[in-house]
Amino acid sequence: MPTRIQIAKPDIIKLFESSPKLVYWPSDLASVLATNRNFWRLAQTTNTQEFIDFLLAKTKLKRAVFSSKNYADIVRYIWRHASPYQLASSLRHDAYLSHASALFLQGLTDQLPRTIYVNREQSPKPKSNSLTQESINRAFSRKQRMSKYVYTYDGWQFTLLSGKNTGRLEVTTMTDPSGQHVDATKLERTLIDVVVRPAYAGGIYQVLEAYKAAKDRLSVNTLIATLKKLDYLYPYHQAIGLYMQKAGYEPDRYLRLRKLGLQYDFYLAHAIPNPQYVPEWRLFAPKDF
Repeated sequence: MPTRIQIAKPDIIKLFESSPKLVYWPSDLASVLATNRNFWRLAQTTNTQEFIDFLLAKTKLKRAVFSSKNYADIVRYIWRHASPYQLASSLRHDAYLSHASALFLQGLTDQLPRTIYVNREQSPKPKSNSLTQESINRAFSRKQRMSKYVYTYDGWQFTLLSGKNTGRLEVTTMTDPSGQHVDATKLERTLIDVVVRPAYAGGIYQVLEAYKAAKDRLSVNTLIATLKKLDYLYPYHQAIGLYMQKAGYEPDRYLRLRKLGLQYDFYLAHAIPNPQYVPEWRLFAPKDF
């Protein structure tokens, strides 16, 4: 004799098939069970684990386990199929794709990355105003700090970032290569982010290629407005200006960045070996840049 949950199977499948959601946290499935238990006439003793076990055995739901060398596994459940970009977005609440992943979605790189960068913003913090030339030199003499929150699943690597609180500034919904919808940074925000953290974009030469690819699409007004809203302590506009100049932008476009001020010597990246000084931007860059 079929059990109640077996009798309810067509209705359970119908609910999942009609939902736009493809990736579920364990807590999401607990909510699905709680919301629909009475309609499906399931016993009150049917718990979340039993419900999940039934879905895994009798429906198209499958379990995805994201593994890390440093942290506990993350478990998600996939209905039918979800793209790597949707899976990445599911790893943290309110997360969005950024840096090299946003460059790829924006069509600003020819590389086919196997690492996806997922940003979840930190809580608001007071801004430090203690900027000095000495503090800049000290900070940029060291290598860029890299996230240790790195997970792998199905041949993909997922790097979780804890970015500056921006209120999801210049984040939009985009379509990934499989046609699924994901949240990611817009063009100008992405081009700022990769200047701030070039290691998450493949390095400064990949950042330069992105600026070249964006030449006919980038709005200098939007870029400067976004940069001002981000309100960074460091003068990243100097680095952005040099990237634009090297990428072949018209002088009237990149010189707007110089007008924001050149109060300090700055650096194109952290720990540059044998840097050369670019006086027109007060910036240290690699010799061959």
